[in-house]
Amino acid sequence: MAIVEQAQSPDLPLADNGLEASSPAASPKPTLRKLGFRIVPLVIFSMFVGGILGMYFQPPALRAFFATTGLEPGAGTETPIAVALEQVRTQEEVAVVSEGDIVALGRIIPAGDVINIATPYGAGDARIYALEVGVGDMVERGDTLAILDNRIELESAIEVAEATIKVREATLMQSRETVRASRAEAAANLERAEATANQTEIELARATSLLDRGVTTRADFDEVVARATEAARDVERYRATLSRYNALSGTVQADIAVAEANLEAARVDLARAERDLERSIVRAPQDGTVLDINAQVGERPGNDGILDLGDIRQMTVEAEVYQTLIGRVSIGDPVTVTAAALGDALTGSVQAIGLEIGRQSITSDDPAANTDARVVDVIVRLDAPSSEKARRYTNLETIVRIDTTRSQ
Repeated sequence: MAIVEQAQSPDLPLADNGLEASSPAASPKPTLRKLGFRIVPLVIFSMFVGGILGMYFQPPALRAFFATTGLEPGAGTETPIAVALEQVRTQEEVAVVSEGDIVALGRIIPAGDVINIATPYGAGDARIYALEVGVGDMVERGDTLAILDNRIELESAIEVAEATIKVREATLMQSRETVRASRAEAAANLERAEATANQTEIELARATSLLDRGVTTRADFDEVVARATEAARDVERYRATLSRYNALSGTVQADIAVAEANLEAARVDLARAERDLERSIVRAPQDGTVLDINAQVGERPGNDGILDLGDIRQMTVEAEVYQTLIGRVSIGDPVTVTAAALGDALTGSVQAIGLEIGRQSITSDDPAANTDARVVDVIVRLDAPSSEKARRYTNLETIVRIDTTRSQ
């Protein structure tokens, strides 16, 4: 106990010397830890702020570093930083680039747009029997594009109609021959009746003379009168019969009229069968180039039709301009069209401005983009060099810049 008390006593020289020796070495440790806790957050904050400022302003040194290393800001993510920052801006915010320019989304289309060629009306569930064209083929109006499998049935209907016409033609010929023979017979009967009537008239005159002289009896005279009267009636009857076979005042015989009407009906049936045959042939409605085939041999064409046709000799761009900006656009305004796939920009001018405000149909890939905007369609006619270059890019999404300073 005495030893412990002596060691804990502050009056001992050894205890004082020991504390004095150890105190300078132990006192700096708490100070460094406190300083470290203050410096580390400042360093982290400085790095964060420096990174944000560097990405925002991109000073020349930082751009030179990215150019040398080939790195891009945010390239390690699915959405680069530069693109993300651009996409958070609404489309209406970037629609007006400057005081005189309007920017809109558009798509390249042939003059008159793309036509989906469907099966002819009345083709029903017919399938494709043969395709007569391929992608890239140029066709003229009326050229055969495809043949459907209902052609055999429709050709049979034509054969039946042609056979019916032959039967009706024979019937008409038979009716005409019958009428001709009947006319000749009626004419001969009339001629014979007239000869008989002439003979009875002579006999009646002689009998009348004999009766006046008392040479003949009243009974013989009456018999002669009866024969003369009957002969006259025969003449009238045969004349009426002959008149039935004569065309008078544009009237034809009933038998021939019926035969001619039946023949005309058969010809109408043949014409209808020939028109129905067109339901088995798909023809080009206009000049153009086959852009795509939507159905193959053996398939029944769907809602997309058999193929897509467009006149790519003249290419245009359909742009959708916001309704709030359409008042600044005029016919003839210069237009510049750009897209990543094009390389060089295309040029043209405003050709037409839509008369109806509709819902936007051309949208970007950004899920946050406004897809319910109200827009007006503007058709841009590309100049000859640009049209030649755009032929291979039907439906390509583009950025359309309209210079409206000309109309201001």
